[in-house]
Amino acid sequence: MVLSIEEIAKHKDESSCWVIIKNEVYDVTEFLLRHPGGPAILLNYGGRDATSAYEPIHSSDAIQRNLSPSQCLGPLKSSDARDLELQEKQRGQTKDEIRVEHAMKQRPPLSRILSLADMEDVARKVLPFSTLSFFSTGSDDEITLQENVRAFERFFFHARVMRPVSKCDPSTKILGYDSSIPVFVSGASTARLGHPLGELNITRGCGNANIIQMVCTFASISKAEIAAAALPSQHLFFQLYKTTNLDSAAKLVREAEELGYKAIFLTVDVAVISTRSRDIKNPWIIEAEEGKTQYYTEGDPDETVNMFGTSTRHASRNYPLDADMSWEVTIPWLRSITKLPIILKGIQCVEDAVLAAEMGVDGILLSNHGGRQLEYSLPPLEVLNKLRRERPDIFYKLEVYIDGGIRRGTDVIKALCLGAKAVGLGRPFMYALSAYGEAGVSKILSILNREIVTAMQLLGAASIKDLTPELVERVDWEPATHRAKL
Repeated sequence: MVLSIEEIAKHKDESSCWVIIKNEVYDVTEFLLRHPGGPAILLNYGGRDATSAYEPIHSSDAIQRNLSPSQCLGPLKSSDARDLELQEKQRGQTKDEIRVEHAMKQRPPLSRILSLADMEDVARKVLPFSTLSFFSTGSDDEITLQENVRAFERFFFHARVMRPVSKCDPSTKILGYDSSIPVFVSGASTARLGHPLGELNITRGCGNANIIQMVCTFASISKAEIAAAALPSQHLFFQLYKTTNLDSAAKLVREAEELGYKAIFLTVDVAVISTRSRDIKNPWIIEAEEGKTQYYTEGDPDETVNMFGTSTRHASRNYPLDADMSWEVTIPWLRSITKLPIILKGIQCVEDAVLAAEMGVDGILLSNHGGRQLEYSLPPLEVLNKLRRERPDIFYKLEVYIDGGIRRGTDVIKALCLGAKAVGLGRPFMYALSAYGEAGVSKILSILNREIVTAMQLLGAASIKDLTPELVERVDWEPATHRAKL
């Protein structure tokens, strides 16, 4: 059935809500209360074209996974589709779009990007205001976000000299899989907000550099598309956000396994979603600067809505994250549905690291979700150091990784000296793909390789096995804050 704009415009409220996405019409009435972001954003686009809001934050299979065939009503009338395209071309640019367009033209050549900080500086200039806020924000006052970075400034090296290092090998194995450097990509969502190709930039950049990519449940490119883009020799991990719907969670795991993903990273630090104040405030800032209406609920302190119209209350209600996960139930359940290695992502204390080892999981990722969850959670590097001092035996029972705050090759080396098998980076890859696409991802991997090798050689380490706890020391002093960018 071909549908006209006039007919579609009649369906714009809770009783009947239709939207247009890529010139196809969908009935989302029944889906309103199940939408992870709540019904407000869908109702805002009720009876009209929602493509521009939909595409950057949804994978290509999102509609098929959430709507039944009967809810796919048919194509938009061709003449109306042409009218929509013309209207989009005639739409005036916002102030922020003009700023972004100018900044993209002013980007320095990649040869002038010498560090991850340089890459972040470019990304901050070229990203839309709303996207930058979403990528960079932390929870509450963002103390944890800052301290993740500052923690690395409290650790110093004891360099050894007169050791042969002309041949330096930074390669390692992560869960038995080769990696050219002890770095992997931590899972992060909605990369298409920064670049049309989204996570595929990371996949291709990592494939060329022999680096492992962790793919988030909420990636804006489907697991299947990412797996198809990977090289035959490339390895992918899957980050699982477990819901209360066991069938749905099991389906995600089985899909990942069937697609060739090599491990499951179970996210354990998101029992509920934190308050990310800067992200929530930004719609009001945009409203003031652009004179546009944003979509948040006035006067309801529990209804916190970010610039994409996504409510944290509705997100937890409609994508019901499992707030009742337990050691006794969740780990055996996951073991029962997959043979893949299981890693717990979000361990934040020594006691839970010990429990993880006792439960026989294959690894733990010390992480506080990049400072986006519990405010005043210890920096992962400090937890790693505490684990090394109090329970060094744990490092022989499972693989230990950390993420959060890593911005230099020396940061990677400090973590490895303290016992980490490898480190994960999230935001740096989002900034890199936003600034330069796949080339940006390749660039920061090249920078990290160079910095890691240089640090190893100056430290007197010819291989990863030479990085030992004796080579690093925690010094109690008040570090500078120049690296802690928000």
